[in-house]
Amino acid sequence: MLSIQDHLLQGDQVTQRQTPNRGGPLVPQYLVMHYTAGSSARSSADWLCNPAAKASAHLVLGRAGEIFQLAPFNVVTWHAGISHWAGLTGMNHFSIGIEMDNAGILRKVGDRYASSFGRFYPDDEVVVARHKHGTVEQAWHAYTEPQIARAFELAELLVTHYGLKEVLGHEDIARGRKSDPGPAFPLASLAARLAGRQDDDFPRYVVTASRLNIRSGPDAAAAPVAPALKLGTEVALLEAGERWSRVEVVGHGDIEGWVFNAYLQPAPPALARRRGADTAAKRATPKPARKTPSRRR
Repeated sequence: MLSIQDHLLQGDQVTQRQTPNRGGPLVPQYLVMHYTAGSSARSSADWLCNPAAKASAHLVLGRAGEIFQLAPFNVVTWHAGISHWAGLTGMNHFSIGIEMDNAGILRKVGDRYASSFGRFYPDDEVVVARHKHGTVEQAWHAYTEPQIARAFELAELLVTHYGLKEVLGHEDIARGRKSDPGPAFPLASLAARLAGRQDDDFPRYVVTASRLNIRSGPDAAAAPVAPALKLGTEVALLEAGERWSRVEVVGHGDIEGWVFNAYLQPAPPALARRRGADTAAKRATPKPARKTPSRRR
């Protein structure tokens, strides 16, 4: 179990390092998640401890759950760059930064996928998805199950310990300039969990068509993100629209997309009131992202 003492992380698989790339005192308000776009957690930690990097973060989180702390949580690190959120500018001065070991965007080379530094990845380490701020599908390096679980544990500890307002992606505070942590990381699920929300807090609907496509956008031309939903499938309403709505399939938190409103109806009261104990348990141990139809967005 992880804990914080004197602004330093304590627990298994935690290594303390000291980066020279740091600023003055920090009273954090937010937590910002990143990917390293590097080859390993150790190499990324080494680089962020090099004065030539002119960048740093508080933590680097490895794919097996190992953690390198590079600066105390009450000291500014240089992870955000030019950034804005909620009327604030320069989020280095208002946030804790976690860099997760992940290659980021991958490119197709023949029938394989390669990182920007030339490493190839098997299909089960690749997620093909559209970024929430993007318009086209791309290939992304998947996060591992231990890494996602550890990220959730870290986020809960930091939010509780420092009373943080929100967990954000670098993509949110530097929109148009950065794309991390990307669609392979379940940032929306993490933010919802930290806000104390469960699936049952969202209005529930059921599918009334024999087959209902769930798509990557509010348009009949948008690509499906998963096999068509069957009659009676229960969904949680995430974002209501005039003709299309964004939903999450109950019991399958990794399936999220847009459906046509005409084929939804409110769930029966007894079903809508049912507590999602199984869903909560699944959120407590997130599954790794994989290149499957259900992860396509």
